[in-house]
Amino acid sequence: MINIVGNKTIQMLPMSEEKIFKKIIPEDHPFRKLNEIIDFPSLIAPLQKCYSELGTEGIAIEKGFKALLVQFWEDYSDREMEKALRENMAVRWFCCFGIMEETPDHSYFGKLRKRIGTEQLANIFKKINEILESRGLFGNVFAFIDASSIITKTALWEERDQALKDGEEKLNNANVSRYAADTEAKWGAKSKNKIWFGYKRHEAVDMRYGLVSKLAVTPANVPDFKTVKNICPDQGMVFMDKLYDCHEADFWIKANGCKAATIRKNNNSDKNKDLDRWRSGIRMPFEGTFSKCSKRAKYRGLIKVTFQCFFEGIVHNLKKAVVVLPKLGAFTI
Repeated sequence: MINIVGNKTIQMLPMSEEKIFKKIIPEDHPFRKLNEIIDFPSLIAPLQKCYSELGTEGIAIEKGFKALLVQFWEDYSDREMEKALRENMAVRWFCCFGIMEETPDHSYFGKLRKRIGTEQLANIFKKINEILESRGLFGNVFAFIDASSIITKTALWEERDQALKDGEEKLNNANVSRYAADTEAKWGAKSKNKIWFGYKRHEAVDMRYGLVSKLAVTPANVPDFKTVKNICPDQGMVFMDKLYDCHEADFWIKANGCKAATIRKNNNSDKNKDLDRWRSGIRMPFEGTFSKCSKRAKYRGLIKVTFQCFFEGIVHNLKKAVVVLPKLGAFTI
């Protein structure tokens, strides 16, 4: 290779793409650590069935899945992800695209999300957690269950006006599906001052490093305690707030072989203020897991919002892993 600078001719040796990437991307880059933690070809092997072997060859599923992982990692829109693949060398390398290789446009990502689907993504979430558990990141002793809001739309004034025009007394959960663009979203409330329209993210957080072990998504009007049976751990002590202080939640905790550490309501005859104060202090460091969750729905419909939450759960756990594992000496780059 020859490079001309001013009136001087400089002979430059050609560099392989891998050497170029190695020179540009730092050794401690999170994407390098991800490749050390996760065997992506094995992880996403079941997704190969998403594509037919007939017809023209498309983009390899490993490239596509990694691109979606980066999209949720950086909270990119589809168009921002298209640009990142085209311009960001670390993203291009992690997603297995060569320097001169053509990358997909924004329309590709929506099609890929649909092909993967929520059920298969839930299985991948579970497999990643199994990998992280084998690395010692799950304690399976204490768990914290709670719910957080996912807002679909902040105001529905036009929908309300149309409902009143149609003769409805008001716009509420009984009729909102006939007027809102997202027909599965509902109003939910944590208190008189915290009301939103959309969904709820229900999560069980392992209290060793704050990783999400299980999750579920419901319309916002579903009571928190109704999902305990779906996300309850298989062992250990489960910490929950007053909204879970009911017989149904206690039943499912016990049925799963766990011990309830619920903060009891003031009118509960079994309430022990000192014990509840201790329980509150134990769970406090992990409440940030819920406060940092995305509060906005990226898509419409329960299935698509659930897909969003599973990918956000994957990203949350992997971000924790790339920080914690090097400190434990679990691997070296």
